[in-house]
Amino acid sequence: MLETKQIEAKPEAAGVDADALEALFARAKRDVDEGLLPSAQVAVARNGRLAGMRTFGKAVQGGAEKPATNETLYCIFSSTKAVVGAAVWLLFEEGMLKLEERVAEIIPEFGTNGKEVVTVEQVLLHTSGFPQAPFAPENWGSREKLLEAFSRWRLNWEPDSRYEYHPTSAHWVLSEIIYRRTGQDFREFIREQITGPMGLDELFVGLPEEYDSRAADVCWVGEPVPPPGGWGEVTPEAIMRFNGPMGRRSGVPGGGGVASAAELALFYQALINGGQTADGKRVLKPETIEFATKVRTLERHKDPIFGIPANRGLSIVIAGDDGNAFMRSFGRVASARAFGHGGAGGQIAWGDPDTGISVGYCTNGFNDWMTVGRRVTAISSLAAKCAM
Repeated sequence: MLETKQIEAKPEAAGVDADALEALFARAKRDVDEGLLPSAQVAVARNGRLAGMRTFGKAVQGGAEKPATNETLYCIFSSTKAVVGAAVWLLFEEGMLKLEERVAEIIPEFGTNGKEVVTVEQVLLHTSGFPQAPFAPENWGSREKLLEAFSRWRLNWEPDSRYEYHPTSAHWVLSEIIYRRTGQDFREFIREQITGPMGLDELFVGLPEEYDSRAADVCWVGEPVPPPGGWGEVTPEAIMRFNGPMGRRSGVPGGGGVASAAELALFYQALINGGQTADGKRVLKPETIEFATKVRTLERHKDPIFGIPANRGLSIVIAGDDGNAFMRSFGRVASARAFGHGGAGGQIAWGDPDTGISVGYCTNGFNDWMTVGRRVTAISSLAAKCAM
């Protein structure tokens, strides 16, 4: 559980401007005050330390509505992808995996229906051609059912010919690659090799039952409004599954992580500080992080909804210098080298190696996509201004 002593008494001690931080907190609180969200939580870190954290509103936790606090945990949805990605980066670092390997050589069950040509790199970049390949929520806890699904999946387009976001399918493949190369369940491997060494005891991929009473139930504020491009497999019904035991225990690798905003901010502190924690523990090598966070998608790999370059690294998004960083969830102030991964509902998680700022933002409320987009731009912009 987050202790008050883990938050600096004065933001300046972490190199964060107190007035800028208060402006960020005020913007996060506004959406709760105006009834747009039931609760929200935001944290900013710098120099390896948590400069400040605030939580606003109420949320159903453990079956009862109660005030949300700094101890409340949230489903981080696709922000989970970066956590799983970091585990895959470690496989590259240790020589256990290569970008050019074909997935079917690692997972034979995957090598059907034309998918035998798909590479590990293409899966990490969302250019692998099976963006909406289904894996039913009722099967999330079964590895046997997952392997059966792999054998049924078909390509929607030729791998590497285009980019299209794979909401969950790509990261189910990555979870199995982790297992095949390490012999460990991906949830255990992440805990032992990534979040544990980072000291992030409450960043979960697979939430233990004893934490259910602190997890905020997801809810819609108003009628569900499909985002541009439609829902695909990410339906309102599927999103609600993350309130149940299956969603929380399975740790859906593309979107089922659970954490606080503070844990997200501190996760990126380790990454933007060369893979090292504030207490000097090495989790990843600097060259591994540089390798993983360079833009690898090409000119033809444009977002099919917004028509902008995808700017994808290995299971991560890079802000870029083309004026479109705000459309990638980094706001209008972060440097071109900032990297991270947002999540459904408006979760924010990124770090900026040029300024040292990292931010986590969580909410359990879902709005229409335009409201979410404006909020993400505002919160990210204010967070980026916090560096002294």
